[in-house]
Amino acid sequence: MLTGNTSAAWGVRLAEVDYVPTYPITPQTEIIETLAKWICDGVMDARFVSLDSEHSMITAAGAASATGVRVFTATSSQGLLYGFEMLYTVAGWRVPLVMVNVSRGLSAPITLEPDHNDILAARDSGFLQIHCETCQEVLDSILMAYRLSEDERVLLPMFVNMDGFHLSFTREPVEVPDIDEVRRFLPPYQPNHAFFKASQPMAQGLAAIGGSLYSYFKYQMHLASMKALDVYKEISGEFEEIFGRRYNTIEEYMTEDAEYVLIMSNSFSTLGKAAAENAREKGIKAGLLKLRLLRPFPEVDIKEALNGKKVVAVLDQNISIGKGGILYSEIAGALYHEQGKPLLLSFIGGLGGKNISSQEFEFIFDTMIKAGKTGKISAPLLLYTEGEWKEMERLKHLAGKRQES
Repeated sequence: MLTGNTSAAWGVRLAEVDYVPTYPITPQTEIIETLAKWICDGVMDARFVSLDSEHSMITAAGAASATGVRVFTATSSQGLLYGFEMLYTVAGWRVPLVMVNVSRGLSAPITLEPDHNDILAARDSGFLQIHCETCQEVLDSILMAYRLSEDERVLLPMFVNMDGFHLSFTREPVEVPDIDEVRRFLPPYQPNHAFFKASQPMAQGLAAIGGSLYSYFKYQMHLASMKALDVYKEISGEFEEIFGRRYNTIEEYMTEDAEYVLIMSNSFSTLGKAAAENAREKGIKAGLLKLRLLRPFPEVDIKEALNGKKVVAVLDQNISIGKGGILYSEIAGALYHEQGKPLLLSFIGGLGGKNISSQEFEFIFDTMIKAGKTGKISAPLLLYTEGEWKEMERLKHLAGKRQES
């Protein structure tokens, strides 16, 4: 029984990482504490360094990877934003490394619980992204991420994302692979940089170039990211052969004959699966599509999975202020040119870790059925119960009385 954080640490240990630059932040600190103990106890052969900020941490991670060692680091929420400048730099260096982000809502106001605005803010940085539902997925995804990131056809850094508290501190049964099997799947890192030349790393890294050359390098990153879709599928097949578990770019749950499909990602997908089962018991042909690989975006796989569906609802655990749900926009873009595409609805829920109740899932499926009958698509809907609204009104009333006094 391992927490999500400990599962991540086991993934790093089994990957035989060489260098771990760190900076603590809730709720990911348990990962680096576990690694620090193992390194101190001598059961893990790696260099552990505590830096002065996430900005320095990500810089150190990228620089170390450029020297040819396998690197891991982790962060969360405001920490990710503090190091944001270096995400683009490190990705532009084309250095393979793995970074776990333990999602937590962004302030202000402040919260310690999860939503996905932190990790989705980094979707255009050049880092690839895997999103996890279970603790087992966290461990396995780290091993797969190193294989993908270090592949000479890709050579881009990677995020492995999990929800804070709901997964990071939740204990679940986890199968820890045998190290010999891991070595069959993940061989030692063989540096083969797409950007740096070993003889002139500083000259390559610091050159100021014009728009034509800049465009070339950026588009090469894009092509490598898109190539990662095919490479990921190869790696997923190899992983299944060795460990008996398969992870596709997306996960289809009861979607084969479904008319109404809910799209989610990360740990709250477990709630969505239960809601789809409940809907099935009521005679509704419901299913769930879980997004796992978000960068590169598996557009073809998503379109195939949604082909012939009647109504699709995207439940975003994020909000793009002034626009709405981030993943809704991406799904809408993927389906735009498709003939006979399903009606597409947008829901926003789980912000700041707010629970999504069974009644709220029932509301989603009821709204999908009504939309299927009328053909009308509503504006994005925020999931918020009557009880929560009354509590908000009560708190506002109390705050007003305090101001008066």
